[in-house]
Amino acid sequence: MLIEDDKDDKDIFEEVLIELKVANKLIWFNNFEQAYLFFTTTTEQPFVIFCDINISGNKGTDFKQQIDSEPRLRKKSIPFVFYSTSADQDTVNEAYTKMTVQGFFVKESSYSEVKKSISLILAYWELCSHPNN
Repeated sequence: MLIEDDKDDKDIFEEVLIELKVANKLIWFNNFEQAYLFFTTTTEQPFVIFCDINISGNKGTDFKQQIDSEPRLRKKSIPFVFYSTSADQDTVNEAYTKMTVQGFFVKESSYSEVKKSISLILAYWELCSHPNN
């Protein structure tokens, strides 16, 4: 699942998933409201949530805290990583100390580095034991 408002970044992300031959389909939202509605109503279990930190003036940390505040959504135990163009240290600290975030990654500038980081993140969660295994 990708929550990203920049279509170019979404297209790159999708291309990387295709090149990596990821079997899971990409579920993409360009705003937090649609992502939250999906998350609260679906029976689908996304493999990993990649979320930009800033989308149309809203903060990804607020979105994640909204998820964390609902026991039913927390129980889904879907790995959640921030994947953003930039990250100031205060936001990184907030993500790790005030919510259940499993990673915070800054988007790389080259396609090969983007591909490498996404590959590593996905490989980690494929090997990791967690409630959704």
